[in-house]
Amino acid sequence: MGTPSHRPPLAERVEQLLEAGLPLTVVAAGDPVLRQGTGPYDGQLGPGLLARFVEALRITMRAAPGVGLAAPQVGVPLRIAVIEDPAPVPEEVRVARGRVPQPFRVLVNPAYEPVGDARAAFFEGCLSVPGWQAVVARPAEVRLTGQDERGLALDEVVTGWPARIVQHETDHLDGVLYLDRAEPRSLSSHQAVAERWGQPTPREAARALGFELP
Repeated sequence: MGTPSHRPPLAERVEQLLEAGLPLTVVAAGDPVLRQGTGPYDGQLGPGLLARFVEALRITMRAAPGVGLAAPQVGVPLRIAVIEDPAPVPEEVRVARGRVPQPFRVLVNPAYEPVGDARAAFFEGCLSVPGWQAVVARPAEVRLTGQDERGLALDEVVTGWPARIVQHETDHLDGVLYLDRAEPRSLSSHQAVAERWGQPTPREAARALGFELP
């Protein structure tokens, strides 16, 4: 007979997190919760608690600041993520990266699949890997499925930078960090990216650091 588990149910764990105050603490790489994957959301929190948790994710994401946050990043193994991108970037960056403003939205039980063969490679960072960025080649266009926080179905094609955000956050729900998909030779500190590799594309970084772009 196994030893009884004393871990509180998810609802109690979320209540405890919220009672500790906002913004929530973002879990850093090395914590097993970021690698264990998540269970589907099927009402474990109840409507009221779900709304409070979503608001806590929004506050934490904005405070970081970031453009997305997944539940495992605050220690909750549920298939929920939030995204929002005001996209305050120069026009040349917007054009090169397909980065356009994204309103706040909630992804519940999301999944994605590539649309076509086109791939795009750009520097990418993560709130759970503070201080570093690396170039990640991802599908340029994906089909996003899932639900929103009200249970309404999502089924849409996402392109450009919004597609990158969707993939990054959904990967978190599968226990995948962006570093798993990155070009190792591109790994750079935030300072190095700001000082050397702030161009709209990573072509100069690829030449100088010795890696290939798709």
